[in-house]
Amino acid sequence: MPPMFPPIFRHYSIHQLAPYINWTFFLFAWGIKGGRYGGVAAALEQHDCPACREHWIRSFATEAEQGEAREAVRLYLDARRRLVELEVQGVCAHGLFALFSAHAEADDIVVHRPDGTAQHLPFMRQQHTDPKRPNLCLADFIAPEGYDDPTHTADRLGAFATTVDELPDTDDPYERMLVQTLLDRLAEAAAEKLHQEIRTHLWGYAPDEQCTVQQLFAEEYQGIRPAVGYPSIPDQSFNFVLYDLFPMRELGITLTENGMMRPHASVSGLLFAHPAARYFAIGAVSDEQLADYAHRRGTTPEALRKFVPQS
Repeated sequence: MPPMFPPIFRHYSIHQLAPYINWTFFLFAWGIKGGRYGGVAAALEQHDCPACREHWIRSFATEAEQGEAREAVRLYLDARRRLVELEVQGVCAHGLFALFSAHAEADDIVVHRPDGTAQHLPFMRQQHTDPKRPNLCLADFIAPEGYDDPTHTADRLGAFATTVDELPDTDDPYERMLVQTLLDRLAEAAAEKLHQEIRTHLWGYAPDEQCTVQQLFAEEYQGIRPAVGYPSIPDQSFNFVLYDLFPMRELGITLTENGMMRPHASVSGLLFAHPAARYFAIGAVSDEQLADYAHRRGTTPEALRKFVPQS
């Protein structure tokens, strides 16, 4: 069976993505780890004046917390200034979505490519020993071959990638980090916005969804979008599998010999629509599972060892 439709490209301006920026993770990149500081955006967007900023800062109980809140305000204001400048420079984000017919075979997902051939996507399974929790694998969220799914969510697999235009480097280390952390957040914001459009329109399995941005950040929607390098797909070299699956290169994305994406501000991954799909971490991988995974990838355990966390 062919994919449901040709790959779809999207292009987003910065003002389209600004509401989808998760400022908590932006601040985390700067060493400000308290999630409560991420509320700086909501606080200052409603009342952005020196008195209101100070009121928000003093709402924190301790002197240390107020110091971090003050730093969060400074970083946020610098970031908003730089976002305006990036918009003027014409910086945009770009997204790609492809939808495939698919079925599960043990811990593999088999997708049907445009030329009619099948491609196996190998995954790893959790190896914890807690009898109260299932040992999950992403293939669990795709139906086996021949399964009749009238909703067409369990026999479909999506793939996505987003990237942001690169900028010339600067000699100013603060400005360099500010821009890079913003571009990283914009790539994630593009993934958030694209995923919302996929659920409600492009794939359309949740057409009546009415999530706020905060609900999106809390993942209060149907389906998941595990990204390469994240806990469900910890193997960064899996990018080579995706690169063969759909046209990431048409976004201008290239891969290093280790599977890292260029531009640096890029995200890639898969999309699952099943209502039971949820995020999970693979955790440590045994030598036995690494050997099995390497066999299914068509390579050696030694080649994958540096990419896969082991017990």
